[in-house]
Amino acid sequence: MIDIKVVGSSSKGNAYLLDDSKTKLLLECGVGWRQLQQAAGFKTSEIAGCLVTHEHGDHVKSLKDVLKAGIDCYMSTGTANAVNVEHHRIKTVQAKKPFKVGTFQIMAFDVQHDVSEPFGFLIMNKEGDRLLFATDTYYIKYKFHRLTHIMIECNYSAAILDANIALGTVPQIMKKRLTCSHFSLENVKEFFKANDLSQVEEIHLLHLSDSNSDEGLFKEEIMKLTGKPVYIA
Repeated sequence: MIDIKVVGSSSKGNAYLLDDSKTKLLLECGVGWRQLQQAAGFKTSEIAGCLVTHEHGDHVKSLKDVLKAGIDCYMSTGTANAVNVEHHRIKTVQAKKPFKVGTFQIMAFDVQHDVSEPFGFLIMNKEGDRLLFATDTYYIKYKFHRLTHIMIECNYSAAILDANIALGTVPQIMKKRLTCSHFSLENVKEFFKANDLSQVEEIHLLHLSDSNSDEGLFKEEIMKLTGKPVYIA
């Protein structure tokens, strides 16, 4: 059983801690270092590694501190070049080539975002846990089998965004950026319809927009569609 702790999940900062009782893994480091320390109970030396999806500040804010603490950080070559940090603990990985961090076997896959080489991650262990982590993407072209946990961005609703644009509270130009870089409720629902959810134990919706989302609506819609427990990060 994987324990998931949300440290931050918004444009202000993103970070999550996974623990399968044998290995602790950090997903993203986009919040302050002190906040990460507190979330880890000031036992950051127990964190086996950090997975980084891309170079935006709300995902890599504490990268230098994490590296300084002796934690290996795994990312694409494109992301490594974009963060422009020289450190022996930056480990570049390739899409669809599995690698290990403690008891976890991990496979990166390409996603769609307005950055250099963004990744999502499939995280597995010998106990049969299969966790999908995907954020900051407007589409996932792959299908996954036997997933037990899903952590996926659900940033905005197209209907809410259109209503806000009509009211003048959100500029029209934002629509193009969002539709080409972030996952909408409507597209997330299509993703769930296309994938095998038979073994899914829980779904976590990540990175909701402050102005173009509705927590209650999103949770209700995804629970109704999937029949699974849904948590808003």
